[in-house]
Amino acid sequence: MSRPSPQPTSHPDAASSTRHGRLRRNGVWGTLMKALASVVAVVLTSGAAVAAYAAFDLAATAKPTVTLGNEDVLEGVPDVGAIEGGVNLLVIGSDSRAGQGTGFGDPDEETAVLNDVTMLMHISEDHSHVEVISFPRDMFVDVPAGCTDPESGEEVWEQYDVKINSVLSYGGVPCVVKTVEQLTGVTIPFAGVVQFMGVAGLSEAVGGVEVCVAEPIEDEYTGMFLDAGNHTLAGIDALQFLRTRHGVGDGSDLGRISNQQVFLSALARKLQSDGTYTDPVKLYGIAKAALANMQLSDSLTDPTRMVSIAKALKDTDLSKIAFIQYPTGYVDAGVAPTESAELVNLALQNDTPVSFDPAAAEDATFTSSGDPNTTPTEEPVAETPTEETPAEEPATDAPAETTAPEPTQQALPSDVTGQTAAETRCSAGRTLADQ
Repeated sequence: MSRPSPQPTSHPDAASSTRHGRLRRNGVWGTLMKALASVVAVVLTSGAAVAAYAAFDLAATAKPTVTLGNEDVLEGVPDVGAIEGGVNLLVIGSDSRAGQGTGFGDPDEETAVLNDVTMLMHISEDHSHVEVISFPRDMFVDVPAGCTDPESGEEVWEQYDVKINSVLSYGGVPCVVKTVEQLTGVTIPFAGVVQFMGVAGLSEAVGGVEVCVAEPIEDEYTGMFLDAGNHTLAGIDALQFLRTRHGVGDGSDLGRISNQQVFLSALARKLQSDGTYTDPVKLYGIAKAALANMQLSDSLTDPTRMVSIAKALKDTDLSKIAFIQYPTGYVDAGVAPTESAELVNLALQNDTPVSFDPAAAEDATFTSSGDPNTTPTEEPVAETPTEETPAEEPATDAPAETTAPEPTQQALPSDVTGQTAAETRCSAGRTLADQ
């Protein structure tokens, strides 16, 4: 089918597929937070006996696993650091109400299984940088052949121009992985799918996460009401903050993604600042809370591999952890990737760190805002040698020092929004009067 070219404008999101029904109000809430914490949480480096017991218990806590069909790429790989091109892990947030109680709608009536959150985490091969890509739920994608209907067990035909959030319902987790692999051009051997309630337990396990709110958040759909200022959120409050759409940005799913990035960056800062990485008790509690609410791929059930992935994240500079919203533009009834998406794909394929255009957040109405309490700092400007102050020549009797060149950065254009974990940004609240 043909569609008009995507226009990168900032309108509220178009209606989701009719299959979504009432689920559209309660779209799932940014569950990458659970997967990031669960992977980080198994860095049990303080005592071999404690680490061995905890890793075993965590593996036993996990739900039944799912086979992706591409695990052969890990054969003979001794450690995640030996994976060529880095580690790619897909986190899928299902808005299925099954087993979640009645607090999110009637589970008997609201039965759709949609991947309303799809996030790809890339850890570079040298562990120096991390990229977390959020794919908008209403983005049109092509689905490759080879997927299997999870209910009938029959193979489904390849699909064209379908919304990414519908892929889980007719192809399961492996099909979502295949679709994102085709879209981005990278292999994804690790994946996990999560539902609603785990985020509440996890946010409590880390002692809550402090977020900044620029303007009041008012959302009757999720029951989230926050005044402007700083708030430490845990349990259901944290869950609803990640779920809210009407109460942030322009009321679209794009605004919700930016809001989720505010939370995720704050979580990353907390995990590095309060000694969590070196506290086996804290790590164990976080991991158990997360794994109890996740269905993992077969490739993630090996505790040694999980520890290896966590160690890769342990010392990554916060300024090198980038949360990226996959660039899209509005088309009829949804959004489609823009030309800038290819630059994001290339960065992933080439294992290259990214840098944001400072004007990106200013040009979009759905993004979070800068922290008003933070004073921007100017980059130092190198002095230019003059006749009065000639540049120093290296000594001729000593060999010149050689240093490894810094990794080349992929500069992202102004229609690619996001933030690093080092940035304290504030949720762009939206009141009932604006809805």
